[in-house]
Amino acid sequence: MDKLKSVLSGEEARRNDRNIIQQVNQASTLGWGTRIKGFIACFVVGAACTVLGVCALFLPKIGITLFIVFYTFGNICALCSTMFLMGPMKQLKRMCDKTRALATTIMLTCLVLTLCAAFWWKNFGLALLFVILQVLSFTWYSLSYIPCVREAIMRMLAMFIK
Repeated sequence: MDKLKSVLSGEEARRNDRNIIQQVNQASTLGWGTRIKGFIACFVVGAACTVLGVCALFLPKIGITLFIVFYTFGNICALCSTMFLMGPMKQLKRMCDKTRALATTIMLTCLVLTLCAAFWWKNFGLALLFVILQVLSFTWYSLSYIPCVREAIMRMLAMFIK
């Protein structure tokens, strides 16, 4: 009779859902060694793409396009590399924290706009502007993970402006 009550009330389905979620979570959880290897591999790919992009600048005609693609892909790989250390959900939650939500939004927008300027709008001057904004926003985003650094930079800038 208890079994019938739990099935009719939906409690049995909730227990099964928890078991399925727990099984998926256990199957997708990476060990610490695997996380470090994934981080290093993704970070190295990102750094290599960035270096390739800079080297591609010296190629005639297609150099700027290759630079934009490789540099943007390198930034995406570098950003994804930290997902191996923290996990994707924790990384996304931290990216949306109030201290770095603006930096995250600007950084992701610049990534998309760089590719749009290069391929759809065919405006390489604008694409280079977005690459510069990528560098600045990615730096500002990265500094948000170091306590009190952004505030110290803002104080230093305020002293120079006066």
